[in-house]
Amino acid sequence: MKIISNKFIVALFLSLLSSSAFADLNDADEMMMRATYKIQCGNSLGTCFMVLVPSTNWHGLNYAILVTAKHVLASTTGTNATIYLRPKNGNTFARKSFNVVLNSNGTNLWIGHPTADVAALCIPPSSSDAEFFQHSFPSLNDLADDNFIRERKVHPGDEVRVLGYPLGQESSLAGFPILRSGRIASYPLVPTDLIQTYLLDFRVFNGNSGGPAYMCERRTLVEGSLESVNVFKIMGLISQESLVTETTSGLEEDYVHRYNLGIGVMVPAQKITETIKLLNLK
Repeated sequence: MKIISNKFIVALFLSLLSSSAFADLNDADEMMMRATYKIQCGNSLGTCFMVLVPSTNWHGLNYAILVTAKHVLASTTGTNATIYLRPKNGNTFARKSFNVVLNSNGTNLWIGHPTADVAALCIPPSSSDAEFFQHSFPSLNDLADDNFIRERKVHPGDEVRVLGYPLGQESSLAGFPILRSGRIASYPLVPTDLIQTYLLDFRVFNGNSGGPAYMCERRTLVEGSLESVNVFKIMGLISQESLVTETTSGLEEDYVHRYNLGIGVMVPAQKITETIKLLNLK
């Protein structure tokens, strides 16, 4: 099992993508599938995805940032996590496991958002590993912010697509994630500096944590207009399931019952942007 060192940053020669880059929205689904990976941290299983960030130090090239839920990384006492890559070999994909360094000399190499369940880690593949990353990843511009939510009239009932590994299950032998969907189930959605999480009509399983939730559709922005635009934005990441806890008292002890509502908790993408900025990449 190969170790990716975090000491030497090698930029990736990939161009940034924006929401206007997709003539076919199916391209966005494929890009997100290929940018999403299973991550194992000790006994903690989750989902992570890559986001490109431009660099001023590497001749206009980009950094690849691993994004996941903070509790996925914080729950391990080890120094490494394992991610499962899928290098392409002809017309097929090969499954490869890699160790990613999380901690060096007692210092975490990843950054957690101070208030939200988001973590970010710069992944620096060596030049020999670049083959695993030579396809498009979403960019920092693909993360939704408050302006996008207002301008594109995002509201409760809108559908978002979610990628992940529920109970560790994969969509193929190569290790690609499973694509599901749910509707935004809470209100209001802005401002995200006050609204820390959204609710989704989406059943969360162990292994979904950290997975991206994104909007990918044709949308009419003016009522009655025949004109529509392609809309692609990452709306956030899956944090946890929503549970109702009930405590009943017995003669000798109390009993705690937890009820799963089939509702997921999503952290807004603005919190992902804030976390990546904490890395202070140059």
